[in-house]
Amino acid sequence: MIGNPYTLADARGGLQVVWFKRDLRVRDHRPLVEAAARGPVIALYVYEPELIEAPDCHATHLAFIDDCLAELDHSLRQRGVPLTLRVGRMPDLLERLHRAHPIGTVWSHQETGNAVSFARDLRVADWAQARGVPWVELVQTGVVRRLRQRDGWSARWHARMARPLIEPPGRIQAAPVDPQGRRTLAELGHGPLNRVEQPTGGEAAAHATLASFLDTRGQRYRSAMSSPVEGWAACSRVSPHLAWGSLSVRQAWHAQRARRAEHRAARKAPDQPTPGPGWAGSLASFEKRLSWHCHFMQKLEDQPDIEHRTLARAYDGVRDEQTPDAERLQAWIDGRTGYPMVDACMRAVAATGWLNFRMRAMVMSFAAYHLWLHWRAPALHLARCFTDYEPGIHYCQAQMQSGVTGINAIRIYSPAKQARDQDPTGAFITRWVPELAGVPREWLAEPHTLPHSLQAKLGCVIGKDYPAPIVDHTLAVKAAKDALYAVRRRADARAEAQQVYQKHGSRKRPAHRRAALKPPPVAPAPAEPAQQVLPFAEG
Repeated sequence: MIGNPYTLADARGGLQVVWFKRDLRVRDHRPLVEAAARGPVIALYVYEPELIEAPDCHATHLAFIDDCLAELDHSLRQRGVPLTLRVGRMPDLLERLHRAHPIGTVWSHQETGNAVSFARDLRVADWAQARGVPWVELVQTGVVRRLRQRDGWSARWHARMARPLIEPPGRIQAAPVDPQGRRTLAELGHGPLNRVEQPTGGEAAAHATLASFLDTRGQRYRSAMSSPVEGWAACSRVSPHLAWGSLSVRQAWHAQRARRAEHRAARKAPDQPTPGPGWAGSLASFEKRLSWHCHFMQKLEDQPDIEHRTLARAYDGVRDEQTPDAERLQAWIDGRTGYPMVDACMRAVAATGWLNFRMRAMVMSFAAYHLWLHWRAPALHLARCFTDYEPGIHYCQAQMQSGVTGINAIRIYSPAKQARDQDPTGAFITRWVPELAGVPREWLAEPHTLPHSLQAKLGCVIGKDYPAPIVDHTLAVKAAKDALYAVRRRADARAEAQQVYQKHGSRKRPAHRRAALKPPPVAPAPAEPAQQVLPFAEG
């Protein structure tokens, strides 16, 4: 995303600043290792007001980060250097450090973040060049800087993942700088954290979560990931750690590869218990989603304005971006749409910071198609909800689920069908929408169809105890399809779709084996996909 020219060869001795951002760990952290080998170290984390005050930031992010910082400080102190914490604007803080303690080299991982962090990195790059201080950014994920074309990206991703993991330095020489202390949510202008569940951040929690998934929980990952009931345990739940860097994508890749090798060896050894059914497919699916994780981040790396601008400009103006329907948006946020599966998901994510991938897709689809809201406002709300908020994945998926990328099938979910398929016992709905607890299972998906004579008897009068549907499903879906396919049929939209594909499309086959790109189909896609394969986050 930025034109920082410095490489490893430019690194100098003297004071080494390791700038921690979304990489809050000591293991598999090459900048820390490289810095420790060259001189005294300042391990720096900065509370940046412009990031903290941004509309996509939430107390849940800061609470998770605080867990990570506490453990990071402990791990660094064991190696001889404290975590130095500051509040302020970059690169002003670097300038103050540089004046007090001349900096030899600034180290960090490459970051593909939101627009605020992008602008910040541009300022830091300018500062580094003006002061003649090398700022060396090293690779952390499968995202490729200054990528010229997508062909060969998958092979490069696998090659990066296969590189050996990096052990942390045993001893680090500390620079004589006051480390100061961590800040509370209140001091950062956020909080209190009103969550019934909040994952614990930090490397120990990351590796424990990953181990429990690879040891036991992940056996039914492939078959259970779509269910908000079964997915709660069967999904890996490492996505917050990947987002904030208490676990690297490469660490997760190596761990699942090691487990797959153990399973293969067990199958060949007659005296060893064989792994249970489902493991092979589940671990393969997990690796695939690690790849998709970086695939979507690559889109934002290649086109930073995806956070704010519709990917396919032909869809500009189809929905009202400037003044979204406030009543519909608030009903969706509050979980009061009259569609129990949507409402349960919106209340669950507000209370826990997590949803499985299919339900993430469904709630975004509902906002975009049923409520006809522009993708930006719902995406910002979900960014604040998700503890695992990763900008590159999040905004690309928000646009994809809104049907405005030009290259993806239009997927419109039926909330009633999702309720019947993914919550057949009603356990998820009745947990998060308790006013429906007395409604018999056969009516839970569409309680507005309850006979009026039964509503009062069952303690759920539609329109009083629980809202009537905010829109008519059939009419809303038809209107959405009519509007979007009218755009898709236009020659300019089809031409733009080809350009979007060439820049961002996945490459399953080499260029010489791919058929010529075909324009997106104009016939309506199925309203209910059999399998949604592109996750919001890994899950």
